[in-house]
Amino acid sequence: MNKRLALLACTAASAAAIASAGPAAASAKTPDYDVLAGGFVSPLHVTAGPGKSVLVSQDFAGKLTRIDRDGSTEDLSTGTPQGWEVAGADTRGSTTYFLESVGAGQGDPAGLHGYLKSMDAQGDVETIADFADYERSHNPDGDQHYGFGDDVSAQCLAAWPQFPPPSYEGIVDSHPYALAVRDNTAYVADAGMNAVLKVNLKNGDIDTVAVLPPRPAVVPAGLRIPTDMMGNTVEVPACVVGHEYAFEPVPTDVGIGPDGMLYVTSLPGGPEGPELGARGAIFRINPWNGDTDLWAEDILSPTGQAVTGNGDVYVASLFGGEILKFTCDGDRSQFLAVNMPADVDISGHTLYATVDALGDPSQPPAGKVIKADLR
Repeated sequence: MNKRLALLACTAASAAAIASAGPAAASAKTPDYDVLAGGFVSPLHVTAGPGKSVLVSQDFAGKLTRIDRDGSTEDLSTGTPQGWEVAGADTRGSTTYFLESVGAGQGDPAGLHGYLKSMDAQGDVETIADFADYERSHNPDGDQHYGFGDDVSAQCLAAWPQFPPPSYEGIVDSHPYALAVRDNTAYVADAGMNAVLKVNLKNGDIDTVAVLPPRPAVVPAGLRIPTDMMGNTVEVPACVVGHEYAFEPVPTDVGIGPDGMLYVTSLPGGPEGPELGARGAIFRINPWNGDTDLWAEDILSPTGQAVTGNGDVYVASLFGGEILKFTCDGDRSQFLAVNMPADVDISGHTLYATVDALGDPSQPPAGKVIKADLR
């Protein structure tokens, strides 16, 4: 399935989800926050940068922008071709690592492009790894089954819409979306591969850490599913009601815990809202052996997260309109109520987040980067 910004597969249901979704759990107080800068187009990623600067990826605009401590902004020169996307970034010292990609749509694996790049203090850019080549040769989820199982007849499936397919294995698709760097390794959440990868920053070698498991859901009566990225929907045939559909897991962010374990947010790869509920999740992955456990679920559109030094996890719930806090033992509360938060990052006692991340394209850009005190 084409997941050119895969998280937006659920936008067909977003209006209903926003109207129906309340906060997961209210906290005793709502912290204040400050706006660092605004006027951004699709600010879907944020990371604390060097010298108390903040980097924000304006994904659809293909820009990586630095916000200085005085609120001034500068678009960093990345050489991104028009139509490409700049996604997650991370910094180590004076080096910035970031992702660039462009999708090719279904049926054209040769047209995929996706790279991990680095930028030094002088603005010089180098390409470290090629994810599209890795996907074409390995396809990590190629043996994983999605869709309906054998309990649904072929006659019934003939009435199922073409998108999403009624039954299929993981196709060749790559969308490097978020990364976290530790030492000489970059961990990358690829929303097309449905996998978490690791990249050797010295030689660019790529390995699969883990493929996320499918996210099944029982089909209810009257369910309408999106048939395209334009918001069109169709009601499912009655013969599939009560059967399970295994949706793709769609990893959206990766963070490193204090014990070295990886925390990965995941969208359910299908509609979210009153019909199927909040189906996003957080997986905990052992980076040394790939063991993957479901750590938290029932989250509405978790598109970004950050892990603190004591193991707490903060999650941006895009269509839930809130930033959630999960303690290291899994307790959940609302940290901040904000409109369309797409990503979070933490530096010291400060949480940075992007809000108003998706807006009306006919209106001036309204995306913002905010900060809040964790104490």
